[in-house]
Parts: sequence; structure tokens; C-alpha cells
Amino acid sequence: MFKKISKKMLTWMTLAILVLPLVLASAAAFTTKASAAETDPTLERIQKKGTLVVGLSADYAPYEFHSQIDGKDQIVGFDVSLAKAIAKKLGVKIQIEDMGFDALLGALKTGKIDMIASGFSATPERESQVDFSHVYLKSPQTMIVLKTNKAKYESGELSAFSGQKIGAQTQTIQEDAAKTIPGATVVSLQKYPNLISQLSQGVVAGVVAEKTIAQAYADQNPKFAVVEPKFSADSTGQTSIAVPKNSPALVAKVNQVIDKVTTNGQFNSWKKQAQKQMFASKDKSYWQKYGHYFVEGTGITLALAVVGVLIGTTLGTFFALLKLSSVFILKAIGNIYVEYVRGTPLLVQAFMVFFGTQAIGLHLSAFVAGSLAMGLNSAAYVAEIIRSGIESVDKGQTEAARSLGLSHAKTMRLVILPQAVRTILPALGNEFVSVIKEGSVISVIGVGELMYETGVVQGASFEPFMPLVIASLIYFVLTFTISRALGYAERRMAR
Repeated sequence: MFKKISKKMLTWMTLAILVLPLVLASAAAFTTKASAAETDPTLERIQKKGTLVVGLSADYAPYEFHSQIDGKDQIVGFDVSLAKAIAKKLGVKIQIEDMGFDALLGALKTGKIDMIASGFSATPERESQVDFSHVYLKSPQTMIVLKTNKAKYESGELSAFSGQKIGAQTQTIQEDAAKTIPGATVVSLQKYPNLISQLSQGVVAGVVAEKTIAQAYADQNPKFAVVEPKFSADSTGQTSIAVPKNSPALVAKVNQVIDKVTTNGQFNSWKKQAQKQMFASKDKSYWQKYGHYFVEGTGITLALAVVGVLIGTTLGTFFALLKLSSVFILKAIGNIYVEYVRGTPLLVQAFMVFFGTQAIGLHLSAFVAGSLAMGLNSAAYVAEIIRSGIESVDKGQTEAARSLGLSHAKTMRLVILPQAVRTILPALGNEFVSVIKEGSVISVIGVGELMYETGVVQGASFEPFMPLVIASLIYFVLTFTISRALGYAERRMAR
């Protein structure tokens, strides 16, 4: 009997020894999985700094747009309301970063922002780069057309648009839907106001837009009407929140908020509130509503130009001296910098500075990054201006100074540069004028200069053309005034 019992006990002990590690391993895996679901690096970073940085492009009413609330400019819309609810859920403050739509994905991937809430839809390409929340808004794709052509397209048949130019926003499901129209030519642009401008001028026959957006434009402008082409079911807009890749805990908390507000009616209330805010200032004149945007944008444009030229002049002088150096390596460095910067677009340089500095741990604001990009770009052109100015001084001046015993450095500082200034200053003035105009490129990273504010007014007013006219007049006044002042100063110096 004892032997039988011993054998049974031995068998059970053996089974226990074999099974116990498996049970412990499963428990550990379950614990690890539960822990991973509770937090992730993105969520930890947000909670540590106490701020949720939300990126959006505030020219997309009623999703997100600028509006005067109690006399103050604010970014509002149902995307903003949702983002605020998410920040509250996380127990942190919210910080909104307004930038060009095409800069949002790069800003999210480099850590400039923590989340995109800007009418963003998941596509296979985007899903490979970032994570998405549950869908919080489904909106069918429609077409904005001129009211005079509504009868022509009201049937909804895609063939009615054959042979026509159709507008759509770049890299969106609206662009994909437009490409399914047989025989149509798709015109893709970054901003809806620009597409609407082309529609009003008859350049395109229609603009593909989600029903919410299309109806907003039709309500604001009696020239427009909305028709519903028979796009495939796959083209229905499904708007989500985008967060950095591998952020399961953050996605889970965002989903909790979305599920709650879409089931209890809160999200519908936000949509109605956004519609009211769109039409809140109808009793004011155009300038009363939007004039301050142009004034603020002009101030930022001038500040951007001044800082850019100051940086450019300092660095430009340095690189000009490198180019004039007799040391091969120094001369090569100067030549490479000037040729590289002059050979690449300012837009690319702005993105490189804005995102590249973030990648190496430098958290620069949009204005600082934009000013730095402008300065680095200007330096290449200023270097050539200064080099030409120095070389315009008669070589006999250098020889005379050296014969008197002056060193190369003193000859340059005391003899050559003072004479070269007469040639350099007018050209530097022209560079300043150029920088004022080129600053419009920096708007894409969210610097509130004149063209950025013009885009804000286009989105808020649903008037694509008038803001451009005002901006062009402001640019003309600035450049004309500065050019005349420089001409006067040049004539005085020539006396």
C-alpha cells in the first residue's frame, strides 16, 4: 500500500513540477500584457510633462477653425472639443499646435506633437506609420459645385464628371475618391480654400469634400451647391485620432473618450456648437472680423525677416571669408555650404530644421525654427553679396595696405570692408525685401506670418480670394516702402 501511494505521489509531484513553470510563465505573460495596456512610452511622456500637444490645421471648419470668442482669437471646432476631453481624461493640460496639414504627420513622428486631431482618416500608408483610434465621425464624400451647374451633376452619376477637372486635397481619401471618376482630371492642392478659389473661378468643375465640409461652404456662399456622386462605400470619410506608433495605452484611453462622447450625444452637441461658432460674427464687417489677423501676420512677417537677415548677415560674412580664404579646406567648406543651400528649396530647409532639431533633442518653437531656417538660407546669398563686394574693391588697395605693414586681417578690417560696404548695403537691402516675400514658405510649419494668417482668414470666412487680395496689397506696401527707403539711402551714400 505504501509503495502504491508513493508511486501516485511521485507521479503527481512530477506532473506538478512540469506544469508549474507553464502556469508561472502564463501568469507572468498576463501580468506583462496587463501592465503594457496600462501605460506606454508616449503616455508616460505626456503625463510626465503634464501637457498633451495636439496638432491640427485650423482652416477646416467646422472640424477646426479660428473664431472670435469674447473678443479673443481662439481655435475652435468639434475636433478641438474632443481633444480637450481627451486631455481631461489623461489629467493633463492641452496645448494646440496649428500648422499646415502636410506637416502634421512629420510633426507626430518626430515628437513635435503627441496627437493629430484634424479630420484625419486612416489609410494603409498612414497606418504603417502611426496608430489610430476608433472612428468618431463617418461622413460620405460629396461634391461642391457651382449652383448654376447643379442640375448637370445632380443625378450623382460619376460619368457626368467625365472630361472635367475635379479638385481634391492632397493625400486624402477625397483625392482617392476623385481618382475613381472615369475620364476626369484630378487637381490636388494642400488647402481647401485654394480648391474653392479654383471652383469659383471655373478652373475645376467640382471639389470632393466630406458632406460636413461641403455643406458648410454651401451655407456660407450662395454660389455653391452640394451634389452626391455615387462613390464607392470605401470612400466614406472615417475620421479618427492619430497617435505615435506603438502607443496601445494612449489609444485605449482615447477610445474610451470617443466611445463615451459618441454614445451619450456629447459629440453631436459639439458639432452643433461648432456650426453656431462659424456664423457667430455675421453682424460685423469683414475688417472688424478679420483685420487683426492681417495686422498680426504682418508683424510676424517683419520680425521673421529682420531675424533672418541678421542671422544671414552674420553667417554670410563668415562663409564669404571662408570662400576668400587661401586655405583649400576652408574655401571648400564655404563653397559647399553656399552651393548646397542655394541648390535646395527653402521649404525643404524649413522642414529639415523644424523636424531635424526635434530629432536631436532640441525643442524649438515654430518661430525660432522658421527664423533659423530663413537665416541659414539667407546666409548663402549674403555670402555671395559680401564676396562680390569685397572683390569689387581695387586690388591696389590691398597691395598698398600690405606694403604699409598691415596684416591680412587688419587690411580686410580697416581698408577693404569699409570700402566694400558701399556695394554691399544696397544688395543687403534687396535681400531683406526678398526675405519678406520668401517668409511665406515658413507658414507650413505653423509660423503665424502673413500668408499663414491669410490661410486662417480663408478657412474662417469661406472666402478664398479676398484674403489673397489683401495679403498681396500688404506685401506690395511693405516691399515698395522698403525699396524706396533703400533707394534714398543709396543715393545719400553716393554723394
